[in-house]
Amino acid sequence: MEPVYTPVIGLARALFAAQGLKITMSGVEHVPSHGGAVMAINHTGYFDFTYAGLVGVKAGRYVRFMAKKSIWSNPVAGPLMKGMKHIPVDREAGLGSFDAARDALRSGEIIGVFPEATISRSFELKAFKSGTVRLAQEGGVPILPVTIWGSQRVWTKGQPRKMGRHGIPLLITVGAPIEVGADEKPGLATIRVRAAMEAQLRADQDRYPAWPAAERHLLPTRLGGTAPTPQEADAMDVADRKSRRTS
Repeated sequence: MEPVYTPVIGLARALFAAQGLKITMSGVEHVPSHGGAVMAINHTGYFDFTYAGLVGVKAGRYVRFMAKKSIWSNPVAGPLMKGMKHIPVDREAGLGSFDAARDALRSGEIIGVFPEATISRSFELKAFKSGTVRLAQEGGVPILPVTIWGSQRVWTKGQPRKMGRHGIPLLITVGAPIEVGADEKPGLATIRVRAAMEAQLRADQDRYPAWPAAERHLLPTRLGGTAPTPQEADAMDVADRKSRRTS
């Protein structure tokens, strides 16, 4: 039990129960009972870190997430992030956060990362950053591929939150650990990890309950939805970054 993480988990579970969220977890047995691992998670909604964290809890582990440093400046969220031992990421000085995550892995922690870096507006997998693989290599640990499907229906970029009782189904799957050789080229290993997560995500999508017609805007075009295509979504992300630099 941890003085901050444990009660936060309790609050999250109470919220999910109040929402009637129908969570189905698969592959929890792949989470190691001890020792470090990098949990690589796809990213379609703002609550993905809480959902992925539940996987660790069910396996008897706490997941330490890497998240943008600005959250630590929030008077409410900041102390909670520190208390749960998450790792702040400074995009201007990323080496420090990488070293902190590597050291945590070597000490036996599970570190949660989002290889896509940002929420996917197309709800397809974006290109992966190589940091996930490099962390696993330097930490000497496996990668746990975790896919979440349905979280964009609760809250995602550019859409209103659904905090009331909605009964949305949510699938969370943990695949078999992926070992990365110390001498394996990070770029090639990243392609391998992404391919495994792509296959896993598509399997989740195939078994997901019928998608509501009113929410086709939250479904990839490949599946008959009207979400932005991956190319359109990438262009929107580029525009956002330019806007932030000039504001």
